[in-house]
Amino acid sequence: MEAANYKGTNKMIAGIVFGVITFWLFAQAMVNIVPAVQSDLGVELGVLNIAISLTSLFSGLFIVVAGGLADRVGRKKITYFGLILSILGSLLLVLSQGAVLLIIGRVLQGLSAACIMPATIALMKAYFEGAERQRALSFWSIGSWGGSGLTSFAGGAIATYMGWKWIFVFSIIFAVLALWLLKEVPESKGQTVGKFKFDFGGLGIFIVTMLAINVFITQGAALGWTSFPTIALAVLAILGILVFVKYEAKRRNALIDFQLFKNKPYTGATISNFLLNAVAGTLIVANTYVQVGRGFTAFQSGLLSLGYLVAVLSMIRVGEKLMQKTEAKKPMIWGSSITLVGVAVMGLTFLPDLIYTAVVFIGFILFGLGLGIYATPSTDTAVSSAPDHKVGEASGIYKMASSLGNAFGIAISATVYGTVASISTVHISATVGIITNVIFAAVSLLSIVVLVPGVTHKKEDQYLEQAAEQ
Repeated sequence: MEAANYKGTNKMIAGIVFGVITFWLFAQAMVNIVPAVQSDLGVELGVLNIAISLTSLFSGLFIVVAGGLADRVGRKKITYFGLILSILGSLLLVLSQGAVLLIIGRVLQGLSAACIMPATIALMKAYFEGAERQRALSFWSIGSWGGSGLTSFAGGAIATYMGWKWIFVFSIIFAVLALWLLKEVPESKGQTVGKFKFDFGGLGIFIVTMLAINVFITQGAALGWTSFPTIALAVLAILGILVFVKYEAKRRNALIDFQLFKNKPYTGATISNFLLNAVAGTLIVANTYVQVGRGFTAFQSGLLSLGYLVAVLSMIRVGEKLMQKTEAKKPMIWGSSITLVGVAVMGLTFLPDLIYTAVVFIGFILFGLGLGIYATPSTDTAVSSAPDHKVGEASGIYKMASSLGNAFGIAISATVYGTVASISTVHISATVGIITNVIFAAVSLLSIVVLVPGVTHKKEDQYLEQAAEQ
């Protein structure tokens, strides 16, 4: 274990949790304050939807880069850099009077998350092992999944009673606290061999491809699904994916080491993580629908998700204990299944107001129960399957799946909701938007069943075993 003499591990965990929630709690609060931000800044809804998805998108674009840099230059340094970016991004949002600072601030928040998430996971592995690592990752998950559970309620409450910009004032405070709590943590680096050569070509192809996909999703309806620009974006995205995979396969220092995906547990955890994070699109559909279609305020819609918060926080440690008794596959399956059911019932928009309100409240509880059970087994499966010298990179890819899943899930759900609403009722558009998220959850469940074996904590892949020995 690195820095075995360091005694402030609980203080370090608290600092990491505070750092993680600057994204999952505060930055993600944008999904519940769309009407307030639009009214205050006077920006178009399409521009606002882009700004909302940009944070997760830029996090996903650069998280692997940041994870690799964390292994090379220091995991604490990259965490600190991420926290500083979080402060700057939040400050720009507080000062914003229109779209420009709003968009720049959201980009900086995404880059912040790209630095913080893989670097802090790598710190967890560097300082803990076995059951202690699983406990530490449970607290990391509380910051991540728990933050996402609190974001709707906290964002709605702050926006309603203090103004939406105060959300990002609190984000700055938490980032400063994280900097202070982590100041005594010794630096941690991965063991590296040879001169580091950054894969700028792979990064360029990856960025262009992901941006093409995002613009296609968010602007396809406005441009026209059969228009030349939309078709060109779709073609560019498909070609970009093919070129990226072929290009990376030939690189010695590839941006994404596809050899990692020869390990089935890691692949299953990463794919299911991507898809369950895409289910976050449920939040923007449900919150927007109850405000527009049922007359709720932002605070009232946030109250609906309180059960989600309590459930996800209470079940994260339960998921950890279940994993220790049954291995990771079973709680990952149980969690995904419960999430699927919870999301599905929210699509029953034909129900009258009181009954639908109760059903959505129950749905959010099931949503949180499922994600809470899934979180730690999935994260530990990914981390324990990675070689020590690539844990930052592997964690970066795993969390890239979180960020890109979140970005594309929100973008796809918002696009489906808006497109259907333009030709039908808001009730039908909400149902179709929710069904989209049910599909995400179903495919996530299938990926776990097919790819994650019953025993996941062994490094079964020969590549990983050899890499760990180097």
